[in-house]
Amino acid sequence: MNTTLKFPLLAASALLIASAGCTNLEDRVLDRPTTIDAGGASANLEQLLNGAYQQLNPLTDQANTYAMEEHSSDEMMGPTRGTDWDDFGTWRRLHQHTWDATHNQIIGAWNQLNTGLFRTTEVAAAAATANNTSVQAQARFLRAFFMFNIVDLYGQVPFREATDSFDTNPRVLSRTEATQFIIDDLTYAIANLPATKSPGRATRDAARFLMAKVYLNRAVFTNSPQTPAGPFTFPAADMNQVIANCDAIIASGNYSLEPAGQYFDNFHWDNTTLSNELIFVIQNERGAAVGSVQNRYRMTMHYNQPFGGGWNGFTTLANFYQSFDANDQRRSAAIPGMTDSTGIRAGFLAGVQTDKNGRQLTDRAGNPLNFTPQLNLLYAGEASGIRVIKYPIDPVRPDNPGNDYVFFRYADVLLMKAEAILRGGTATNGATPASLVTQLRTARGVAALGTVTLENLLAERGRELYWEGWRRNDMIRFGTFTQPFDQKPSVTPDYRAVYPIPQQALDTNPNLKQNIGY
Repeated sequence: MNTTLKFPLLAASALLIASAGCTNLEDRVLDRPTTIDAGGASANLEQLLNGAYQQLNPLTDQANTYAMEEHSSDEMMGPTRGTDWDDFGTWRRLHQHTWDATHNQIIGAWNQLNTGLFRTTEVAAAAATANNTSVQAQARFLRAFFMFNIVDLYGQVPFREATDSFDTNPRVLSRTEATQFIIDDLTYAIANLPATKSPGRATRDAARFLMAKVYLNRAVFTNSPQTPAGPFTFPAADMNQVIANCDAIIASGNYSLEPAGQYFDNFHWDNTTLSNELIFVIQNERGAAVGSVQNRYRMTMHYNQPFGGGWNGFTTLANFYQSFDANDQRRSAAIPGMTDSTGIRAGFLAGVQTDKNGRQLTDRAGNPLNFTPQLNLLYAGEASGIRVIKYPIDPVRPDNPGNDYVFFRYADVLLMKAEAILRGGTATNGATPASLVTQLRTARGVAALGTVTLENLLAERGRELYWEGWRRNDMIRFGTFTQPFDQKPSVTPDYRAVYPIPQQALDTNPNLKQNIGY
């Protein structure tokens, strides 16, 4: 018997142009006509699946999806420094919520995410035809991940089945429809993915994590398009789903918080070996890294700091930095192999910077390199702004490091469960919001908060998850995204809780309609 599956990925390239108006598609993975036949079906499916995983790599960059989640929040900004980093106002418009449908980062993220969505749909369909449950479950998890990000950022999703004609405009899923689609994909994934711990691949725990995240945000995603910034009503049934999925991850016994003093093991160049928190990552090998994890330190380091290659770009905000206790180990830590060879610590870099021998570093004019908390978004000095080293710098291959890029980790499981209980979910296993947050803060070397409220839980999420790509999502859910902060002095119109559909996409797919307000 000869079974032939034909899913020409050349068609996928055309459909992406039709749906997203792309001008920078990743042709290297989308322009291969693919035929899978008996005998080679399993191997070919694995190749297709690996290509689907590779669609995650662009998300490690400092731009596009990551920029939209972070620069629009109260924990990151990209100041203009003389002639450096203005980029026609790209970063400033994100931070001050003045973007429009032609913004380059909004277009770039749309293309990235929709490329991933369509590629994973092709793989899921091929796997279903071949009755390969393992590949189908992984592909559907990855599709849910890409769709979650599109729903979160844009509020609607162009979608095409693998068998649809590429010359037909994709139908568009509303935010509510897409949310249910994600839940259906994750339900299948949870039932069919392995229960073993394997952070670099889709697992049952990774699917449960994303399911918890979906139900935590379901009130946001299913709110009226007229009120994307709220107010929101969080049904107890949704919060109980969050708790159930978090409990399943906790009960698996696969994960634990890193002990005091080892927070940055989660992001170390050997983090999958050192950390017990990692649920889903992109794995990197020293000297053979994929993606752009090195940009996580290049984008913030000064030109003259050791290792070289710093771009002197992004900083945190003074108020955010000041929200940490002085002894919070997430704020600053020496990293063996990095600090002793360069003087650079992980966490926040503030004040006068020195080398490994304590000698002051200088800026390009020869002045002491002194990172100051206060800065102006439009007229910043060369050393203005506190820098952030979330991923310790690989001392052997800083240009091609071994740090695995982290999407999901265990600390967020505890924080999601605490939030779900606060929002009306039923507490389980004797846990309370206070006990869950205390467990986390104890591991980070800081005292308990006492009473946990939504306000201080949002602050704790910031301290734990800073620069990991969750802050905008959190601020919207907690109702603070449109409020003034630092260099965003005015209240933002509510419609900016979702981004506009790129004009290119509207021009090529009449089924898409611009989001309200744009």
